[in-house]
Amino acid sequence: MQINVGYIDAGIIPKFSSCQSEGIAWFKACGLWKDRNYAAKSGDIIFFDWENDGHSDHVGIVEKVENGKVYTIEGNSSGDTCRQREYAVNSSVIVGYGTPMY
Repeated sequence: MQINVGYIDAGIIPKFSSCQSEGIAWFKACGLWKDRNYAAKSGDIIFFDWENDGHSDHVGIVEKVENGKVYTIEGNSSGDTCRQREYAVNSSVIVGYGTPMY
């Protein structure tokens, strides 16, 4: 069973379990990190901080941005499901974005 399209093996996106120390760190080390003020694009990796404690604890994929909202696809959401969610582009829970070079 294939679990990805080769982006992890090709080094386009990282495989990580810790958003802060692995995911964000990887994007920063590769020069692919944008802060929360960045105008997100489809395919970007969005990082969240639910507790507003300065450490990211959740991640999703940007589906689209329109009308002042960022629409995401997220796993482990509301009862271990994968679902679409939406946030104001200036939401305080958004930490920033990883911007893979697909």
